[in-house]
Amino acid sequence: MGTSNRKRVVVGLSGGVDSAVTAWMLKQQGHEVIGIFMKNWEDDDDSEFCSSNIDFVDAAAVADVIDIEIEHVNFAADYKDRVFAEFLREYQAGRTPNPDILCNAEIKFKAFLDHAMRLGAEKIATGHYARVRQNSQSGLFELLKGLDPSKDQSYFLHRLSQAQLSKTLFPIGEMHKTEVRRIAAEIGLPNARKKDSTGICFIGERPFRDFLNRYIAKAPGPIKTDKGRVLGEHIGLSFYTLGQRQGLGIGGVKAKGADLKAAQAKGLRGVGEHQAWFVARKDMDSNTLWVVQGHDHPWLASNSLSAQDCSWVAGSPPPQGLSDLAAKTRYRQADAACDLSQIILADDIKAISLSFEKAQWAVTPGQSAVLYQGDVCLGGGVIAASQNR
Repeated sequence: MGTSNRKRVVVGLSGGVDSAVTAWMLKQQGHEVIGIFMKNWEDDDDSEFCSSNIDFVDAAAVADVIDIEIEHVNFAADYKDRVFAEFLREYQAGRTPNPDILCNAEIKFKAFLDHAMRLGAEKIATGHYARVRQNSQSGLFELLKGLDPSKDQSYFLHRLSQAQLSKTLFPIGEMHKTEVRRIAAEIGLPNARKKDSTGICFIGERPFRDFLNRYIAKAPGPIKTDKGRVLGEHIGLSFYTLGQRQGLGIGGVKAKGADLKAAQAKGLRGVGEHQAWFVARKDMDSNTLWVVQGHDHPWLASNSLSAQDCSWVAGSPPPQGLSDLAAKTRYRQADAACDLSQIILADDIKAISLSFEKAQWAVTPGQSAVLYQGDVCLGGGVIAASQNR
């Protein structure tokens, strides 16, 4: 690489294998690489569940092997103001937010990007499985899915703007995870075998309900079936999400009488006395948790949805009537063909309506509906409501 192509690139080093290989690849390409470890949460540093200290040790060990500088930067105050406060507001309103999406938009590609620019960086890089491409005709930057379909993270990045994408590199977006791990082992990275982190970024591996209980008061109310029969008591609507089947406390309750007959009359798959219960609706006004029996219950299917607070990678929404559109209403879901039927930009609402060819399961307010055209991620919004035909 000629010196004219050499850039100062600041890499977010998380302690994981993906960001480690990212940093190594950039160094191999001849760039001046600086590692930054982002500390985003510090409420319980001494907790068995807080892996931040272990992660920093891992990130520092990686920087040592690759021979780059590493800096520890604390974004916890920003995180609490911009991400966690919104996370709690959404849960208290009965919705199920996705804080990782907000963290990317507000911390990793805003506070971190700003910090990197102050260090004189020309680009930042992260270990996300996604790709950036500049359209040769429009000049716009496009966000593309990562090449490994089982690891693609474009869903979590859909709120990134042109300004953010123009400064961002995703070196491993062109690779499969198996290849990333192979490289890590080959070059002797100390975290080559470290397992992938799971769960919400700041909660880590701790039990989610226990964590939420520290911030949101329990408000018990009735659990009812679609026929209005009371099955038990919930601990507070904030603690449940649509489509949930574990932790309802009604595992031994069987459908019987009118509930069973009605379900069987509809020909629902496998409905019987031992069919699982699923959360289908949350009524905040009456503090009622509605549950239904059977994965195929019509209350769990939605043909359309509305989403608000939309953000578009190109800076403006795609035109209505655009063909080959598909959407994900949750991560790890196959793209579902859809029509973009309405775009409202008035009064800063920035809302859209989507209708699906095939009904979608457990569409959940607070989660994100993300639009794609082929491999290109167009953007999306926060699901406000869903409808059944």
